[in-house]
Amino acid sequence: MDTQHPSAPSRARSRIAGHDHPNRGGLIHDNSRHTARFTVIGNHLAQHADLSLLAIGLGTHIQSLPPGARIDIKSLAARFPEGVARIAAALRELEKHGYLRRERLRVPDGRIVTRTISCNQPPAARHHRPGHESTDRARERGGDRRGGDRPVRPATAPAPAPDPAPAPNDCAPGPRRKALPAVPSPSCSAPALLQAAADVLADLRRHDTRLLLSTADTTHLAPGVAAWLERDVTPAAVRRALTEGLPEGLLRRPAALLAHRLTALLPPPPPFVPPAPEPRVRHPFQNCDGCERVFRSPEPGRCRDCRAAPREGA
Repeated sequence: MDTQHPSAPSRARSRIAGHDHPNRGGLIHDNSRHTARFTVIGNHLAQHADLSLLAIGLGTHIQSLPPGARIDIKSLAARFPEGVARIAAALRELEKHGYLRRERLRVPDGRIVTRTISCNQPPAARHHRPGHESTDRARERGGDRRGGDRPVRPATAPAPAPDPAPAPNDCAPGPRRKALPAVPSPSCSAPALLQAAADVLADLRRHDTRLLLSTADTTHLAPGVAAWLERDVTPAAVRRALTEGLPEGLLRRPAALLAHRLTALLPPPPPFVPPAPEPRVRHPFQNCDGCERVFRSPEPGRCRDCRAAPREGA
């Protein structure tokens, strides 16, 4: 009796499906097994139906980074050719669909920092039940394993179960925008003063791109800046108070942060300074027409003594 070889293959290894049809177009994978420096990315992100291509690529890049890496808008804009606005929009997409969650924390030295949490499997993908393979995809694979191009009968996908409510710590989209905090009001709401305050707010984005404010936010914050300006604070000093020492990373509500600073750092009114007395008027010297005496007078004429003495021949 011949010796059996349990490790021998029972049948020949099948060829790659794409090679069975060399005349057909489409994608063919030439894969190699990774043993180091690789990241597992779910198809729910790589083939997301609602995310833009930039958001998918940015989400893949973020999931490949080590813990503690900088993923604020400035760092990403310095790394990639896309601008700040496009990267910010892609981050908002990832946050909307649960792939990012931002938390603001206060560190021991009193500063507020933003911590970004990357979710490789958000709740929508975590509780999703994939259906059976579609007929078109089965035909692309070359029919069933019994040979031939026999069409595959489409299977009825089971009705997906409703997604359970996400836990409090899940990567869920943030709440709706809250109302901005109140700001100080100036004692005089002159149009010129409010326009100067709006100009200060519009100029903040030149010093920090994260402080790009909308028209509604500018209208709400302008009275607070006007309250600073009427207290003899220069526009440059107001700008320094609003931009220095900002937390690193993405600012989720820059207008709310500015409203808090305008209220918490409002300086007191300047001390009262009485108006200076009017300077004494000193008239020029004049020569008296009667006695040639020099005296001070706004106009030429006679001095006081000559005006008091009776004229000759009177």
